[in-house]
Amino acid sequence: MSVPHIKTPLPGPKAKAIIERDAKFVSPSYTRGYPFVIARGEGAMVEDVDGNIFLDCAAGIAVNSTGVSHPAVVDAIVEQSKKFLHMSGTDFFYEPQVRLAEEVASIVPIQGGVRSFFANSGTEANEAAIKLARYHSKRPFLIAFLGSFHGRTLGSLSLTASKAVQRKGFGPTTAPGVFHAPYPDAYRHPRGPEAAVDECLEYLEDKIFVNLVSPDEVAAIVVEPIQGEGGYLVPPASFHQRLSEIARKHGILLIADEVQSGMGRTGRMFACEHFGLVPDMVTIAKGIASGLPLGVTAARADVMDWRPGAHASTFGGNPVACAAALATIKLLKDGLIANAAAVGEHLMAGLRELQNKHPLIGDVRGKGLMIGVEFVRDRQTKERAVKERDAVVDRMFDRGVMVLGAGRNTLRLSPPLLLTKAQADICLETMDAAIADVARG
Repeated sequence: MSVPHIKTPLPGPKAKAIIERDAKFVSPSYTRGYPFVIARGEGAMVEDVDGNIFLDCAAGIAVNSTGVSHPAVVDAIVEQSKKFLHMSGTDFFYEPQVRLAEEVASIVPIQGGVRSFFANSGTEANEAAIKLARYHSKRPFLIAFLGSFHGRTLGSLSLTASKAVQRKGFGPTTAPGVFHAPYPDAYRHPRGPEAAVDECLEYLEDKIFVNLVSPDEVAAIVVEPIQGEGGYLVPPASFHQRLSEIARKHGILLIADEVQSGMGRTGRMFACEHFGLVPDMVTIAKGIASGLPLGVTAARADVMDWRPGAHASTFGGNPVACAAALATIKLLKDGLIANAAAVGEHLMAGLRELQNKHPLIGDVRGKGLMIGVEFVRDRQTKERAVKERDAVVDRMFDRGVMVLGAGRNTLRLSPPLLLTKAQADICLETMDAAIADVARG
């Protein structure tokens, strides 16, 4: 499975049958961009149930950081599974969880001692962060950003402001008192990146803190170092530096949501490191355990001061997931982070060439292997090319390369961190052909 190979109409007969069964028995709330039904995978390549082979540049929504079923991760899972599958960390002790907590403390960009709470997902990690921020600060309110995605459970959903459909029908949320500021869009602001930062932070200080909530009642500011579902927006470093100053000035905790941007994806262990951002808490999930469910809320030791019973999780920090995470972190340190940086640079250079070739591409942005390609109908007006973006995603799938959208009109590239330059070139060639098809109508 070294290159894409499509041998049946998509979906093939076996995939079509499974999709029909899914439609009868599985929740309709899931969003499926195209009819892919996986049978197996290897590295960055995946095969569907009909034998069609694809290059996976989505990685299970940035989860399969080490590729599909990396042998070292599988070995760690098997070894731990033979010992014990579960012994709830809420009530008992086991070394894999302790070792992972030690490892997390050594890699997160938090100053001083670090403690970790273990959950099963990104939204649970953010739920824990919300509760801990309120518990520690004795303050009730929270600040998040428009375009953000922090999860879909009701507390995290109160922070999420990515798409109205994610909130529709579920209000009022169980975490009232959340206020949203704009997130800087360096590409779209008419006066440039720094003006975008000025506008966002002025809104926070001159409107939210003046008209809506006193800053001394704000427990935390929750921010994505690089905004994910909002369109893979990369802010100027000054945004995070100035936001940190505002938080320190008012005694507000700063929570970095690294669920999508963390664990080597940006060519650093955490995206915070690109901006000199030193938060009080970091939330982690997706790529930390190479596909096994695991979420982590890491915090300064003095901040994580809640009492026994204040918060817990029966399955959080499952020993098998912890073993997978430890193996994943080793692989990241041993070369995958460096590969993400190098191949990401190669991919960005190729995408900028496509940008010069295709007027549909308005902007290319990202760090490492977290890259967004924004599609526009007119580069001067920057009118969003939503249907065209969707069509490019579909055409790429038809040609054997899997990608996803992000935001209203951005295509995201979030492949496994072991992607090779040769595979990056396949992605570029496929995107080139797909855009040409869409442009021709």
